[in-house]
Amino acid sequence: MQHVSIGQASELLGVAVSTLRRWEHEGRLRPAFRTCGGHRRYALLELHRFCGKVLLEQRRVVAYARVSSHDQKADLERQRERLEQHCQAAGHRDFLVLSDLGSGLNYQKKAFRQLLKMIALGQVSQLILLHKDRLLRFGADIVFELCKLNQTEVVILDDLAPANLETRLVADVIELMTVFSARLYGSRSRKNQKVLAQKAA
Repeated sequence: MQHVSIGQASELLGVAVSTLRRWEHEGRLRPAFRTCGGHRRYALLELHRFCGKVLLEQRRVVAYARVSSHDQKADLERQRERLEQHCQAAGHRDFLVLSDLGSGLNYQKKAFRQLLKMIALGQVSQLILLHKDRLLRFGADIVFELCKLNQTEVVILDDLAPANLETRLVADVIELMTVFSARLYGSRSRKNQKVLAQKAA
């Protein structure tokens, strides 16, 4: 059974953390247990029973699209359209299409973080991708394991052909070099600025 913190529980129920503490004091809704540090942990199913909704009815189909750079915006729109068409054809009534514009090595993208949060909270029944690498260049299997733990089905619409896979692997290497080069030069630049500032002082 899944458990969430008091902050996550308050967000799910749409009430303040202080309200949950008051409900516990009144005996209306008690946490399933407390951690060694005294932090409350609430059972997800119990939260959904409390607010009168069934967990499965709240879970949504979520599709995710991503491109790496601004000059690929047209491709991002095509991905979104394809995902929407798939969801409609599959008969999904309540679906959400999330998209990011950013590197597949960047784990801080806004929509990606929203997707992770939804999966972790048990809010996603199915995750739909065009390709595995549209999620992340590296580390997608970790997200898929999180999906498995939360009973989220992963659907990948297109498998990459060998030739296309080789092209994308080359792109992966180039992207890695670009990211690490930018970090290296950025670090050197900050050091140089610090040295110049010290000399000026």
